[in-house]
Formats: sequence, structure tokens, C-alpha cells
Amino acid sequence: MMYLSTLLIDVGTNPDRPRPGRLWLRNLYHVHQRLCMAFPSQAREKDDPNFLHPFKECDFPLLRNPNAVPADPRHSFLFRIDNSIKDNIPRTIIIVQSEERPNWDYAFGLKPGLIDPRTNRPIGNAGHFLAAPPQVREYNTTFAEGGEFQFRIRVNLSKKSKKSKDGTDLRKHREGTDGKGRQKDQSKRVSLTWNEEKKQKPEDVIIPWFANKGMVTLKGEMEKRQAFQLHSCNVLNLGWVVANKPDRRMKFRSALIEGTLTVNDAPAFKQAIETGLGSGKAFGFGLLSLGRLGP
Repeated sequence: MMYLSTLLIDVGTNPDRPRPGRLWLRNLYHVHQRLCMAFPSQAREKDDPNFLHPFKECDFPLLRNPNAVPADPRHSFLFRIDNSIKDNIPRTIIIVQSEERPNWDYAFGLKPGLIDPRTNRPIGNAGHFLAAPPQVREYNTTFAEGGEFQFRIRVNLSKKSKKSKDGTDLRKHREGTDGKGRQKDQSKRVSLTWNEEKKQKPEDVIIPWFANKGMVTLKGEMEKRQAFQLHSCNVLNLGWVVANKPDRRMKFRSALIEGTLTVNDAPAFKQAIETGLGSGKAFGFGLLSLGRLGP
């Protein structure tokens, strides 16, 4: 059992007058920081239940290294920022999938149950980011083989490469072996590209690249399994997203993908849902959302 949260962000209706939520969303590093605050360490939550003490990274385990697999499974989560228009009003929603029930009151400094009667927004020291109280529900990630679903996912369009286009060696040479017994001779992660001069379309590269993400290695195994089979796949949006850390600026090539799929291997599919697909999960990539097809 996991949890799905929906955070409606206050982005305002006038682009010439940015709301705090709009400014917050411009830096995915800050978004990830705030979301991590919903999963404080047990010691932090016990000693400082009202978040009155100064912020310390060590009290929020995922902030130590957002690219690493957390040692404590309570703190693993995925998220995606979705934009839409409802009643001619722009809407931005953050969907968060987590193994532990998140404490959004703690993360945004909200006063439990207190709502501004004029705006219907929650009251708290970071409540101005939100346009409505956060919603949380339980999510069962067990799916039967043969099940057909619609899906949506935002992916980081990247791959590991040993050489650049001009032949430069991109590998990082390290001593020892990794968890699978392979030499620590890691390739560099580079953005996915397509040849426009040869009239190659982005979809010609992205769709087979994403289909290959359906090949999953279960924990404790060596061989890959085909978690799902793609039936249709559409690239809705291409672009770049930015995360400004204190010491460096990071850019990620991004694609929003929708389509239909069939569950091929139930255990592998469950793992793909729970751990996400692809890289950059700390910055809003990899969350596979599903909607059942048919009755």
C-alpha cells in the first residue's frame, strides 16, 4: 500500500503578477526540498512537532543526496508537476506518490484544520504556496497481468554514453565493483538527441527509448523482465527544466508522455510503479500514473 497526494499550487491568474507558488515552481531543487519536509525523521518529528527549530538537512534524510537510494524506505517518494486549464483558469498540481503517509501540515507549516474563509487556502508559514488544502489517499500498487491502462509520465530524456559525438571518452574510471559485481567504470549521462538534418522526429527516438524502460530488473535478480507492453505512446510536451542547487545549476531535457499499455509481468510492473522509471526522480521525473481502460 502506498499514498497519493494532490497539491493544488497557487500560480495566480495574471502572468504579470507572479504568485509565490509560481516562483517556487521555477526551481525544482526548492520544490524537492519542500516535499522532503513532509517526511521528517522520527527523532525530528518527536522533538519538534510544530517545526519551530531551525531547518537542518540531517533531519530530512532525502536531502542529503537526492540522487541516491534512501536507506530508510519510509522516505522514498516520486512526484510530478502537471499543468492544465479548468474553467479558463490555469491550474498547477503536484502529484506525490510515497510509501509513507506524508505530513503536509509539517512540510508547509500549516495549522491543522485552519482555512482562510476568503480564499479557502490553508493557513501556515508556507501556506501561500497552496491554493487548497492537500489531499491524500491510499494507493494499491498491485496489478494483475493482462490489465490494460492509460498512462502518463514525465521522463528525463537521457542515456548513458561512453563517448561524445567527437569521440571524447566520457567514462568515469573508479576502483572496485558495484552492487551487481560490475567494474565501476561508469558512463556519463547525456541528453537524448535526434537527427533533424535527416528529418528524424523526436518521437522516432523517444518512443523506442521509453518502451525499453519497461525492461525491469527485480531486486535480488540479474535478468531483466518486461514489466509492460506499450500499445500507444504520444509525446505531449518537450522542453527543459532547471534545478538550481547552491553550488551548481542543472538542466534536464524533459518529455511528458501519454499512451496505453498492458501489464506483462506483475512483480516487475509493481516495482516499476513503486520505484519509478528512468533518472532524475528527485526532480519530478519517473512517476507513472495509471487510469484503467474498459469496465
